[in-house]
Amino acid sequence: FVTTDTAATQRALELEAEVVFKATRVDGVYSDDPEKNPHAVLYRRLDYRTVKEQNLRVMDQTAIAQCSEHNMPILVFNYKREGNIEKAINGETVGTYVGSEAEGAETAN
Repeated sequence: FVTTDTAATQRALELEAEVVFKATRVDGVYSDDPEKNPHAVLYRRLDYRTVKEQNLRVMDQTAIAQCSEHNMPILVFNYKREGNIEKAINGETVGTYVGSEAEGAETAN
């Protein structure tokens, strides 16, 4: 019921990291699989509650629960897109930011 996402989240918590980077091959979290549905909507900001309620595949449920419980933000981004790793490290807008429930949800335009 867990994946390497849970291990990464646990380690980030142990290290007292500021954020967990979820490097993937898509630009962030979508409403549906963007590789199958060209009309899938990219979310720029999500809260943990929305991720759980909509069953969005950000990470496994244990990793999401750990992040939510400890208020550990998650940044989901496409590591294959040139410059994205540097942008993520520098705090620039890239991918989807998943954080506390008070932050709400926002879609890309």
